[in-house]
Amino acid sequence: MIKFKNITVQTQDHLILDRVSFDIAQGEKVVFFGPSGSGKTTILMTLIGAAVPTMGTVWFDGEPLTVQSLPRLRQTMAFICQEPVLGAPGAREALLLPFSFRANRTRMPSEKQIQQVLDDLLLPSEILAKQTSVLSGGEKQRLAVARALLLEKTFFVLDEITSALDPQSRRAVLELFRQPELTLISVSHDPEWLTLCTRFFKVEEGRVTTQSKPPIFRETTV
Repeated sequence: MIKFKNITVQTQDHLILDRVSFDIAQGEKVVFFGPSGSGKTTILMTLIGAAVPTMGTVWFDGEPLTVQSLPRLRQTMAFICQEPVLGAPGAREALLLPFSFRANRTRMPSEKQIQQVLDDLLLPSEILAKQTSVLSGGEKQRLAVARALLLEKTFFVLDEITSALDPQSRRAVLELFRQPELTLISVSHDPEWLTLCTRFFKVEEGRVTTQSKPPIFRETTV
């Protein structure tokens, strides 16, 4: 599904990723971990088209990722970061914002579907009457997850999305992401998140190696 082939990302005076290569199949759940500044987030940014490789190619479903092919990737992909930008002042407006776009208008969820996903994420229905500015970090993270699930996304790129969640909410999010049809590419230092993942990529000084066992996180890997 996703293939990085000799990806190098370099600024004028700093090598961020150094000839990174890996393959991720549909349905896999993988996590990138490593010290701060090692290149983890740059891998995600390259995947979603927000960072441009100096060298190498990203492949999606057998085709090189280009300006022309990027929209097709984004139709199936949801990117959710540690501090999601919800894009609207009201929570309900933010939840339904993507459905105002022409490509998603026929997929507008019913009130029953909305309530179900809120229940699954332990979000009260009253949250939809709030302004996004007063939502906690954990509520914003879960609202972003709810929006992606209502859009029926199957490919998730996730950057520390459990960082602001209490234990009960974290377990609810983990349970939803255990669905076998979902592909997850994530950055996390949450030990509980590792129970969800099947492959582990260590990122250090811009290079990526794989390991068969979950990492044991220490303060230096946060």
